[in-house]
Amino acid sequence: MPLLDIEDLHVEFPTQAAVMHAVEGVSLRLEEGEVLGIVGESGSGKSVTMMALMGLIAAPGRVRAARLRFAGHDLLGLSDAARRRLTGKDVAMIFQEPTTSLNPCFTIGFQLMETLRLHLHLDRRAARHRAVELLEQVGIPAPEMRLKDYPHQLSGGMNQRVMIAMAIACNPRLLIADEPTTALDVTIQAQILDLLRNLQKERGMALVLITHNMGVVSEMAQRVAVMYAGQVVEQRPVADLFAAPQHPYTEALLAALPERGAANGRLATIAGVVPGLYDRPAGCLFAPRCAYATEHSRAVRPELRDWQGGQVRCHYPLGDPQREAARRRDGPLPADVERAP
Repeated sequence: MPLLDIEDLHVEFPTQAAVMHAVEGVSLRLEEGEVLGIVGESGSGKSVTMMALMGLIAAPGRVRAARLRFAGHDLLGLSDAARRRLTGKDVAMIFQEPTTSLNPCFTIGFQLMETLRLHLHLDRRAARHRAVELLEQVGIPAPEMRLKDYPHQLSGGMNQRVMIAMAIACNPRLLIADEPTTALDVTIQAQILDLLRNLQKERGMALVLITHNMGVVSEMAQRVAVMYAGQVVEQRPVADLFAAPQHPYTEALLAALPERGAANGRLATIAGVVPGLYDRPAGCLFAPRCAYATEHSRAVRPELRDWQGGQVRCHYPLGDPQREAARRRDGPLPADVERAP
């Protein structure tokens, strides 16, 4: 049994005009101690998928799935009290912006000890001792003094270390890191990523790393899920994906890496934007931006299927020897068909 088993997850937000499909048919599995990277543009549904797992989708948002299980627990069937006992203890999450995730009205020590007392039922003295140990583990100097500080008295990097300390306080089996280095400078980013890598190895935690940075994924993850417009479009072992991407979107993301660009040339870009509420295509969601789109792909939505040791959601995977014949058969788009600007 996998540690995490998500099958056909949907997250929807009703509006007056229509229903916004933020996550559509996502399926993910994660084993004990495995590191999964989730990549994609802003608006691809990466964070919302994990927020649904944590039970943080507020009304009027709706979550439904064929299966949403963690360590044998059916998360959709848990009571609110049972869900609170699980999240924060066995499943923990580090959010994008540490300064807005910490409460500015309480000290670092109070917020860290609250987690320990709630989930581990430690008394005040034991919780304080454990809080000092945790701050030491995440590399915060003079930890006893820092317990008295408020979030605004610490730098962004220090606040992110506090968030990591809170997340690992109860020795979770799964840690979700949602863009943990977004607001930090490059030097601090490297330190935070090294810290997460070391903690994951020492504790044997499973780790889900949500990021825009493909370089970070290549260094830290064992498997990669590429998301686009709420769907997983490709999922493969990291080495295979970087060596030979099978989905045109993955190919375009990798082509945009500076190290893969031509010397003294312009960086590659992906024209257009992720579709929203009013411009969601009937067929393949990436078709309006895809260089390989056909009339068939614009009309028929592809399913996620097993392909070359992973999964791909494409009518014409890049490694398919029959793809050009299939595209000719299905009718490539005429040159005058409007594509994404």
